Amino acid sequence: MTNNNESTASGEAAVLTEADWHKRFAVSYFNATWDLLDKTERTHEEDLKMIRLAQASRCHWGEVGIPLNFERGDWQISRVYAVLGRGEPALIYAKECLRVCEENGVGGFDIAFAHEAMARAYAALGDKDNFSLHYARATEFGEKIEDAGDREYFFTDLQGGDWFGMR
Repeated sequence: MTNNNESTASGEAAVLTEADWHKRFAVSYFNATWDLLDKTERTHEEDLKMIRLAQASRCHWGEVGIPLNFERGDWQISRVYAVLGRGEPALIYAKECLRVCEENGVGGFDIAFAHEAMARAYAALGDKDNFSLHYARATEFGEKIEDAGDREYFFTDLQGGDWFGMR
């Protein structure tokens, strides 16, 4: 039997809905994936866990999220695969991230990162032409990010990580 109750600050039991649980797991798994991405050295088991967590987060967002959650989840999966040097699955999720952005009018920070994901996936595949195209698009969209902190974060991320000799 599943306990759908959680204690509140007053000690009373609060009933969580199925949607609440999906959101809780989506956020928790997304953050846990970041913890693993941030590690400078991971074991093989941690690499596999990172893939599973990113996929699980996106799966839960698929039940309760909005397009912004979907594209960010797909972006994170793409990043995980790119970090692992697995260009083909990285590209699948980068394309999905970009598609969701374009079909739902998601711009700014997110469209810049969608092109960053495309560039990184193509870099992992050794495809210089498509890497260059999407890296330029990422830079173009990054320059249009209105919030200075978000713009700085984006360009710091764009300059970091493994670009497989493409930059």
